[in-house]
Amino acid sequence: MGKHTIEEDKEVKKKKIRKKKVDNNENIDTKTKKSKKKMNIALKIFLIFLLIVILLAGIFAGVVWWYINDKLGQIQYEDIDKTAIGITEEVKEELSGYRNIAILGIDSRADDYSLGNRSDCIIIVSINRKTNDVKMFSVYRDTYMLMDNGSGTEILDKITHAYSYGGAQNTLKALNTNLDLNIEEVVTVNFDSVVATIDAVGGIDMYIDSEEVKYINKYIDENSKVTGKKSKHITQAGNYHLDGVQALAYSRIRYTAGGDYKRTERMRTVIEATMKKAKTLNVGQLNTVADTVLPRVRTNIAKNDIIALIPKVPSFNISESIGWPYETKGITLDRWYGVPVTLESNVTELHKKLFGQEDYQPSAKVKEISQKIVTKTGYSK
Repeated sequence: MGKHTIEEDKEVKKKKIRKKKVDNNENIDTKTKKSKKKMNIALKIFLIFLLIVILLAGIFAGVVWWYINDKLGQIQYEDIDKTAIGITEEVKEELSGYRNIAILGIDSRADDYSLGNRSDCIIIVSINRKTNDVKMFSVYRDTYMLMDNGSGTEILDKITHAYSYGGAQNTLKALNTNLDLNIEEVVTVNFDSVVATIDAVGGIDMYIDSEEVKYINKYIDENSKVTGKKSKHITQAGNYHLDGVQALAYSRIRYTAGGDYKRTERMRTVIEATMKKAKTLNVGQLNTVADTVLPRVRTNIAKNDIIALIPKVPSFNISESIGWPYETKGITLDRWYGVPVTLESNVTELHKKLFGQEDYQPSAKVKEISQKIVTKTGYSK
């Protein structure tokens, strides 16, 4: 009897150990799934940042198409000449199965989308037309590329300056030419848009670490000057309820460890926190947010195309988010630049990861630009 009890005890212990291992594995899987889910939510939020506010308002209010149509009428229309944005017939055919949209965040005040402003944030949203799979990638603002200087002359400069030389159209041309892409659509927002949106939802909660405290107040002062809205300084590390000026300042920090790569992560964090807050608002508050945000958005996407996109949102499968270029090396010429090493190999890898083109060969133009960058910087494989 005693022997049988001991064996039973051993068996019970074994079962407990096995169960603990299973539980641990489940916990790991759960954490992984939560991490992936969190990333997917953040990416989907960025893609439908403007549309979701309207969609939520429509659902809760029980209103119909005319309401959405009326709200979208507040968006400013951007006139883009699609014949002058650097898309070749070969690329158009190869990427016909993908809808690529550029989202630009520029460093200007309200209603100022003129030349001279820079696109500090560049994110490309790529939608697979057949599967509704969505992939996104950030193009780092300091990336050394070929672009038009506004006078018809091609120069090597930071991609952030393409907007300064020729607005959204020139930025699309630079992206399409340097990356072999077919981007025809663009959504542009500015500093004031971000500040107004976050203030409209009542602010967001964020942890500021000690390294970020060193730089955030400089950006708070800059943002206050640009937007005309005063805001308090952050004096020490800790949890804070940030207003629009402070949140924008947080997202602009790029001199900590990780540099511009970390900065793009902060941008996504701010957007995710903003949407999380928006989901807690009532119908009236959401309506106010829509009325605040939409007039500050500029796009060449037709209103009917935006409306047609809304029903597809639930079926979007966000599968990847990346920063581009993958391999870079800094250089100081007249100023600091992030040099893709090399442009050709980075474009090859982009098409492989983004579009599944395993044996992709960059265009002659990309190879030409790549060689110009190597000659100018001396950076090669």
